[in-house]
Amino acid sequence: MPGIGFLEPNKRKRRGRRRAVANDTIEQKPFKQPLHRFPAVEFATVDEVEAIHSASLKLLEQTGIKVLWQPAIDIMVEAGASVTDDSMVTFAPELIMQFVGKAPAEFTMHARNPLHSLKIGADAMSFCMMGSAPNSSCMDQGRRSGNTEDFQNFLKLAQMHNILHMTGGYPVEPVDIHASVRHLHCVADLATLTDKAFSIYSLGTVRNQDAIEIVRLARGISSEQLENECSVWTVINTNSPLQLDIPMLQGIYEMALSGQLSIITPFTLAGAMAPVTVSGALVLQNAEALAGIAFSQMVKAGAPVMYGGFTSNVDMKSGSPAFGTPEYMRAQIVGGQLARRYSIPYRTSNVCAANTVDAQAAYESVFSLWGAVHSGMHLLKHGAGWMEGGLCCSYEKVILDIDLLQMIDEFLSPLDVSDAALGLDAIAEVGPGGHFFGTAHTQDRYKDAFYSPILSDWRNYESWHEAGRSEAMKKANTIWKNRLRQYEQPSMDPACSEAVQDFVARRVSEGGVATDF
Repeated sequence: MPGIGFLEPNKRKRRGRRRAVANDTIEQKPFKQPLHRFPAVEFATVDEVEAIHSASLKLLEQTGIKVLWQPAIDIMVEAGASVTDDSMVTFAPELIMQFVGKAPAEFTMHARNPLHSLKIGADAMSFCMMGSAPNSSCMDQGRRSGNTEDFQNFLKLAQMHNILHMTGGYPVEPVDIHASVRHLHCVADLATLTDKAFSIYSLGTVRNQDAIEIVRLARGISSEQLENECSVWTVINTNSPLQLDIPMLQGIYEMALSGQLSIITPFTLAGAMAPVTVSGALVLQNAEALAGIAFSQMVKAGAPVMYGGFTSNVDMKSGSPAFGTPEYMRAQIVGGQLARRYSIPYRTSNVCAANTVDAQAAYESVFSLWGAVHSGMHLLKHGAGWMEGGLCCSYEKVILDIDLLQMIDEFLSPLDVSDAALGLDAIAEVGPGGHFFGTAHTQDRYKDAFYSPILSDWRNYESWHEAGRSEAMKKANTIWKNRLRQYEQPSMDPACSEAVQDFVARRVSEGGVATDF
């Protein structure tokens, strides 16, 4: 057909702005944060949000929360809280709201590469790699325990893809490194194999201090500058129900004191560690989050902090966590409403319960992402790779999730309503009953008119069958391996690199952190 040779099957290549080329290259947009283009969904009414808020404050006032670290109790009591003999700390509603009100509504997360620094809050979103899996998997080697090679590979994939704005802690736990020094090697890798912002684990005071120092050395800045420039973050999981344990409290303390971000995230599974009703689970989530947020501000007013939501349900037949469910989406969205109630940035996650990269993995992740975007979230943890309810990070799932995240980014891109885009001349040129394939309007734009997915195959059945009946998971397997071969370590000031390596070597020689094994 004249004028539409680009559609001939033997020549056609769908070449979008983020397209897969020869199965080994993913063309991407430049690094940037997606922006919310529409108001967050208000699933609960104002009165319903206030009911959850009031019940949370009542819980903190009448029942309280068990605080297991005496220095934290002392800080809370000095601020006006009360404590019983069994370490249950109670808070008057006005005390909680006084300190929660000191938290910043937005702030900057400073990356080693300033081009990768991020706005946290307002209309900006950030997507992260998966964190904290004990296992990894791929089609070639199957499922195995976390190890250094997989840990580093996932960091490289996070660095290479612009849609992943931060790493999310250890994508997989490298258990081949002894726990006494693991944090030193891992944080050094986070600081050198990537130049994006990242997360550390709060597993005791010394580990926090070591990690914060590595961040400072990697950026080549003073302690005073670091204190004024949030450069690293940690997730604080309350020990639901109603308990803050020692490492988490120490983490909040060290991070706040250093001007770094704590994301207070109760792990409230309805029916297990929280009431079986979504509203009841949200009351518990909110109470625990408010207690942790308030404590961070008691340590240092204005310290960066986020409200983390991780309420979902369990399979009542097995007790296993369920994700990407209607209950999870509902909790995500109402969690966002609560965070906005307190003017605090909100974190949620891209999660699924599937054990293999199949339709279940895809649709549970899509539902999780649907709830996340509509919740008004600011930070998406576990954005790429999550499988098995968090027990495994999958190479193929990383590629699938990157594709999904890029689709979200494209969906949220501004709509072009320029005179040229409106196409009145093209419509008039084609007239009734015609087609637009051969028009100049189409010819000038077809190469990048639409998002071209990494994994989806848009060919008809006959073409797909003749080409070998490709499957998405096999294609993802090919892509991640080729992507790793293309990895280049980001540049780093040699003096900063040497300072990091010297610090790690010294702390390793000192034994790191004492363990009982």
